Amino acid sequence: MSSMEEETLPLSVIHVNKSLVFINRLHTILHSIALCFLVYYRLCFFFQDSKTRETPLLPYLLVFSSEIVLSFIWIFDQAFRWNPIKRTVFPERLPENDKLPNIDVFICTADPTKEPTLDVMNTVLSAMAMDYPPEKLHVYVSDDGGSPITLNGMKEAWKFAKWWIPFCTRYRISCRCPEAYFSDSQNDGDDFSENVEFIADKRMIKEKYEAFKEGIMRVKEDQNHTTGITGQNHPSTIEVIQENCSGEIEQVKLPLLVYVSREKKPSHPHHFKAGALNVLYRVSAVISNSPYLLVLDCDMFCGEPASARQAMCFHLDPKKSPSLAFVQFPQKFHNISKNDIYDSQHRSTYTVLWQGMDGITGPLLSGTGFYMKREALYGNYKIKDTDFKLQEYVGTSNEFIKSLKQNCSPNIVTDGNALPIKETLLLTSCNYEIGTKWGKEVGFMYGTVCEDVHTSIMLSCNGWNSVYCDPPKPQFLGNSATNLNDLFIQGTRWSSGLLESGLTKVCPLINCPLRMSLLLRFCLTYITCFPLHCLPFWCFAIVPQICLLSGVSLYPKVSEPFFFIYAFIYLSAQTKHLFEALSTGGTFRTMIIEQRMRMMRSITCHLYGLLDCLMKEFGLREASFMPTNKVKDEEQTMLYQMDKYDFRIPNMFLVPMVALIMINISCFIGGIYRVLSLGELDKMFIQIYLMAHIILVNYPIIEGIVIRKDKGRISPSVVVTSNVLATILTCALYPLLRKV
Repeated sequence: MSSMEEETLPLSVIHVNKSLVFINRLHTILHSIALCFLVYYRLCFFFQDSKTRETPLLPYLLVFSSEIVLSFIWIFDQAFRWNPIKRTVFPERLPENDKLPNIDVFICTADPTKEPTLDVMNTVLSAMAMDYPPEKLHVYVSDDGGSPITLNGMKEAWKFAKWWIPFCTRYRISCRCPEAYFSDSQNDGDDFSENVEFIADKRMIKEKYEAFKEGIMRVKEDQNHTTGITGQNHPSTIEVIQENCSGEIEQVKLPLLVYVSREKKPSHPHHFKAGALNVLYRVSAVISNSPYLLVLDCDMFCGEPASARQAMCFHLDPKKSPSLAFVQFPQKFHNISKNDIYDSQHRSTYTVLWQGMDGITGPLLSGTGFYMKREALYGNYKIKDTDFKLQEYVGTSNEFIKSLKQNCSPNIVTDGNALPIKETLLLTSCNYEIGTKWGKEVGFMYGTVCEDVHTSIMLSCNGWNSVYCDPPKPQFLGNSATNLNDLFIQGTRWSSGLLESGLTKVCPLINCPLRMSLLLRFCLTYITCFPLHCLPFWCFAIVPQICLLSGVSLYPKVSEPFFFIYAFIYLSAQTKHLFEALSTGGTFRTMIIEQRMRMMRSITCHLYGLLDCLMKEFGLREASFMPTNKVKDEEQTMLYQMDKYDFRIPNMFLVPMVALIMINISCFIGGIYRVLSLGELDKMFIQIYLMAHIILVNYPIIEGIVIRKDKGRISPSVVVTSNVLATILTCALYPLLRKV
């Protein structure tokens, strides 16, 4: 093959599964037709004589409204399935190392008590050890807690990196996270497992790692209590981590490592993670000014070293690069149990939704594991504008404005003494963003705790595209929530943030530019309005059940033709869900777990997220952010590995779930008695089946009440409280939903 032909070889290719596309589109068409018949059936009710109607108006309207809401959400959901694609990359076709662009890595941490410093430093080390020229990597750690533990941890990590990185390079180690590497006995060098020198080096590196861990554990956080410095009140601190090499190790090239702790004051808004990322964005611009950024959560380490080269297969493609804002990798987790009882890996999102969006204009940001083009965060303003005009957008830092005009040309600071202290302190101060467009038009967007979704929508509105890269080996691995408490707290935060983005900030169906495709609008609407599932789910968990007790039929009889419309819709949805689960490596049990968790999330964290969003919109509550606790709990881990739900969660989450199960069980028993005694099975079959489905899918809740005796069971006091709530709801709604 000639050199000319080699130069024209693509850096990536797209794969379209035509059979999957056909199945998806056929299902969409058939299911949509069935929904039209359902709506027709419901509308016929309003043309009946009100005196001859058997069903009261209120419960009928509630169920019909819930069906309409679910139907619209389902229609928006089908946009993801219209044109799913997969991609293959060829990093071996990239230019030589000296021609590769620089990359700035952003890692954010906020609380060393909930985000253990050792885990954060493992993420730092895995990023520093990526398969990329070290002189072209610059790692920035944002410490929003201003903790000396984190700063000390980075200094210890720098010392260990001088041993770890050469070891990884010399033996082509695949897993570049030391904790994960030494925890897995199969993690040997690809070709050196029998090599005596390798075995000796590995033993020596492990000893160095144990010393590194001890160095972190020895530090005590007592300075904050004596100086008045807290996580919400501390000055700016910026430090390039460096140390003269000792005589026992040769000089090695290491990526630039920078500690950044922005100024925080209780009286100033800090905008959570988005604010921290924007500070890193500005600081890195005057230090290294790399054209591309990698953003990582502090617990999302680089599981494989090749992600940077894979991302460059898209960013350096002349056909894609001009409009490409970022390359998103999937979030995958190393602490997931075999059956994933909490649906923590979000299978549907990363195997269905993101691949579907990739076939339109690309996925949304997932908060971590993405390579962003720095230029994409400039906003809509022109770089060539006057300095005064730029100051209105990006602030008064001349060095930062200069970095913008340099168009990401390298400006590497390798010596801490050469650090532009005055400029970096200005850029990290609380007052710097006042009167500017930061968080509104420039950088990562403010106004919601889901800054990734809001930023993605604004990038789409500005005409940028994205790419989803899902290679066979997971490039980034993190810790996922393995207990209901963290899962629901996280879900409440996400639900509130998504609704803020879609309802109060940017409504995708109305406010986005006309050039945006209808499919993309549908995708964005589905994602931002997904928590609205809580409204129909609460209705279907209560109204048909109470109506069954009073003899009110809300659905067609088994003997009526329209019964088969409902049966088709149910079987169509279940079959499609099972097909997607099986085709993406799941099982029938995966489908049941996902349905169970959707029910649990909808009646708890989605509802509370909606209420939180409304309260913030009406000024009744301020936005807040609570980091998920990433400290391991051995007892919780044991229950999780045994596939047992840990119900030691706040009553605000647990009581509604138990109360609704109580209502369904009591109404199911009462309904069966009524049906058998009055011979109304033909009339009430759908309502009975609905309750049976809810009870069977949520069997672990019943098990937690009746069978289990371990600490993760549902306590008797919760059962009593839930019974009281169930009784109140039933007594309050029964007069409203029964026949007059």
